[in-house]
Amino acid sequence: MKLRSVSGIYLLLLFVPLTVAAKLLNFSDIAQFGCAALGIIPLSALIGRATESLSDRLGPQWGGLINATFGNFTELIIGLFALHSGLVELVRASIIGSILGNILLVLGACAFAGGLKYKTQEFSQDLAQTNAITLMLAVVAIVVPALFVNSYHTTTVGDFNPVMQLSVAIAALLLIFYFASLFFSLSTHRDLLQPFEPLPCSDEAGPAPWSVARCLGVLVITALVVSFQSDVLVDKVKSAAVAAHMNQVFVGIIIVPIIGNAAEHFSAVGLAMRNKMDTALSIALGSSIQVAMFVAPFLVIMSLFLGHHLSMVFHTPEMVSLTLATVIAAFIASDGKTHWLEGAQLLAAYAIIAGAFYFLPAN
Repeated sequence: MKLRSVSGIYLLLLFVPLTVAAKLLNFSDIAQFGCAALGIIPLSALIGRATESLSDRLGPQWGGLINATFGNFTELIIGLFALHSGLVELVRASIIGSILGNILLVLGACAFAGGLKYKTQEFSQDLAQTNAITLMLAVVAIVVPALFVNSYHTTTVGDFNPVMQLSVAIAALLLIFYFASLFFSLSTHRDLLQPFEPLPCSDEAGPAPWSVARCLGVLVITALVVSFQSDVLVDKVKSAAVAAHMNQVFVGIIIVPIIGNAAEHFSAVGLAMRNKMDTALSIALGSSIQVAMFVAPFLVIMSLFLGHHLSMVFHTPEMVSLTLATVIAAFIASDGKTHWLEGAQLLAAYAIIAGAFYFLPAN
């Protein structure tokens, strides 16, 4: 995750004290939600900057593990607060929305922006196809529980029903496979999955990495601030959605993922515009994989201790949208190159899906 190109986002840190003021002065729900959302964006960038510096300091293997662990830390915190507040449907929607956003919005923006500057951009087929296949496996695991419920009409009797048992079992398998895939890419087949990128120019060198102590301090402090911002955001999401005439599914599918991944999105587009499409694509697909195979299973298991069980049973429109987006990603990864028209097509697909969810009945 390369976030050195998004330093301007740090200006949004002003919204952190504004969130405190809005809460203390009892501003409108939309104002509190907006301040909390905008304040989370630079905090995500700080987390990315700290993990990137740790990667530089500790080497590629530990660095890859650190990035894999903290890549979606903001979304994980928001999900935990939402589960604690009983907003289970919002969490489900945000899981699907994060994957859709990375595959269609981020990858589309990267291909479009990079394609306007370069006629054709190439990337490693091995790396892209490995990520695409891993993502397809995760999507299969997400779709199966819903097929199980819809086909056999499983009743939800008791607190730990068969649907939840299946969800926990699949979550455990996904976590095991996720760490197996990390071991594959960071250890046994690290040389096979090297990026296909031109050498960086001297004028593209980023700032010196932070010290380990500074990185750890930033991660701890930022995590605490993200927790506060997430608490405010989750507390006001229902009332803010009603006031803005939006349904909670749209907020989960579109708004929350964009908030949590904004810094990473800007970074990926910046990399594509510097002809580093391989890294940009790895950010998009890698983040999707992390959400599907780490964040979602972790939230399912944690929901057992938070009083509001999160099963992996998604609604049919969410599953269909996710499946189609994953197939598109597999096609994009198949030829090892991309251009601006593919980016425009991905963005159009995302706009169509977002529009469909926007016009759902408010709830």
